[in-house]
Amino acid sequence: MLPKIDPTNQKACLSLLEDVTTNVKQIQDSVLEAILSRNAQTEYLRGFLNGQLDKESFKKNVPVVTYEDIRSYIDRIANGEPSDLICDRPISVLLASSGTSGGVPKLIPLTTEDLEQRKSFTSLSTLLIYKHIQGLNEGKSLMFYFVTRESETTSGLMVRTMLTSFLRSYKPTNSSFWDQTHISPLAISTCADTTQSMYCQLLCGLVDRENVARLGAAFASSFLKVIKFLEDHWPELCSNIRTGRVSDWITDAECVSGISKFLTAPNPELAGLIEQECSKTSWEAIVTRLWPKAKCIEAIVTGSMAQYVPLLEFYSGGLPVISRSYATSECFIGFNFNPLCKPCDVSYTIIPSMGYFEFLEVEKDHQESSHDLANPVVVDLVDVKVGHDYEPVLTTFSGLYRYRVGDVLRVTGFYNNAPHFRILGRQKVVLSIDMDKTSEEDLLKAVTNAKLLLEPHDLMLMDFTSRVDLTSFPGHYVLYWELGSKVKNAKLEPDPNVLEECCYTIEESLDAVYRKGRKNDKSIGPLEIKVVKPGAFDELMNLFLSRGSSVSQYKTPRSVTNEEALKILEANVVSKFLSQKTPTWELHKLYSTR
Repeated sequence: MLPKIDPTNQKACLSLLEDVTTNVKQIQDSVLEAILSRNAQTEYLRGFLNGQLDKESFKKNVPVVTYEDIRSYIDRIANGEPSDLICDRPISVLLASSGTSGGVPKLIPLTTEDLEQRKSFTSLSTLLIYKHIQGLNEGKSLMFYFVTRESETTSGLMVRTMLTSFLRSYKPTNSSFWDQTHISPLAISTCADTTQSMYCQLLCGLVDRENVARLGAAFASSFLKVIKFLEDHWPELCSNIRTGRVSDWITDAECVSGISKFLTAPNPELAGLIEQECSKTSWEAIVTRLWPKAKCIEAIVTGSMAQYVPLLEFYSGGLPVISRSYATSECFIGFNFNPLCKPCDVSYTIIPSMGYFEFLEVEKDHQESSHDLANPVVVDLVDVKVGHDYEPVLTTFSGLYRYRVGDVLRVTGFYNNAPHFRILGRQKVVLSIDMDKTSEEDLLKAVTNAKLLLEPHDLMLMDFTSRVDLTSFPGHYVLYWELGSKVKNAKLEPDPNVLEECCYTIEESLDAVYRKGRKNDKSIGPLEIKVVKPGAFDELMNLFLSRGSSVSQYKTPRSVTNEEALKILEANVVSKFLSQKTPTWELHKLYSTR
């Protein structure tokens, strides 16, 4: 495990990172030994190991599992049975993951000790950013964080998101470190009313705009939602600044108290400046126009978040977009040791002290884990090969053993002896007709190619999702697109020829099995794009938030089957376009990709 660190001692922290990325094998062996020696007598491990604690027995006898395989153990703990079913330390919280099982968030066990490890991990990753970007310590962070509704299991165990657990771990009576580094008071960030919290965080950031050194949110999509909120509410925010009085609908006591420290007097000059920028024809570079001393934007832009990069770049005004770490509810995994790289080049170096890491080999391009085969190929962290694709398998201090995460990673190199990976996407089929199985990664690549056709027309793809339509034969894929304009208040009337060409480009970008089904077998119909009204994806998000999702963790689902969600999308459709051409397919190309 990571030792306790002093985040003010940058030299010692950076030296620690060099050590843990150099002594990878020794650290991994000691981590596994520590986990097994602690937890050998848990009900779960006892059933597989029978007291054998060596690495060979662990790898031979403990199965590689998914959430569904261990769900019964977590449900039993949630219902009041002791934590030692899976872990020798008390489970202090169940984390509500952004991933789901049966339509509800997965519940991931976490101990207090592991939470402290993750806080140390976060401090170290922050230091890496400060190392690469000069002047960050001259200002503060305007990071848009939001808590979500908390619940309790029948046994009284708290159910929270990872970010909520982080924020709640800072006590209001001892928040001096937070106040020294963040613009918004902790009490505003932990307000349970997301709308009031977002409004007040923006108001704090605008009033103290000259002191903002960096901005960000957990995910790229979260940051863009803040920008959209600002676009809708800037006149009211300017009015508050002009009068020195917050709007009457801000009623949360902590928000009112927190914002009173910023709105100390009317400031018509600042209100006029912000109004001047926000009322311009285009919102391009709005971030640097409103926060001129900001040096970077921080948000996860890898995996499914990659599609938001063009929008971030449009609003950012050339600021570097930093994706600093790879962290899941199950485990905090790796750092980006080159935070100033382009978003498309982000790789994360595994920190071997955070857990025991194994990897299932994945067949490149087809995203089939070798775990699906008769003899799964599972390799240790030190044995992965550059250029190969893998799915991480985690063993943690909080009671997960050989747990499949579901991400697909590609090894891009090594930092010292620790491999670094690029996140390709989820190992998840999102669309399937006949013999075709389109993964999330394949769909994202195809949409990325197609949306390039929008740029010459000053259009931007704001968000998208998809579904399979089997109401006619043959069935076909439907994509819901929400479009935006680079020009403020411009009418969104896309050229039908452009959208039809987008349909064709997506089809051409999908794999040979799909194209064979379209052209040769005629078992798949022409792909369809349905353009929805602006705000449709906000309605979709609100549906899922009403069911317990968090704004900070919410990710637009890349395929939708939920009837309520489909009703929202269909009610907002304003135009429809079908692919007018058949994609290419040649027999020899099909087999050359296998």
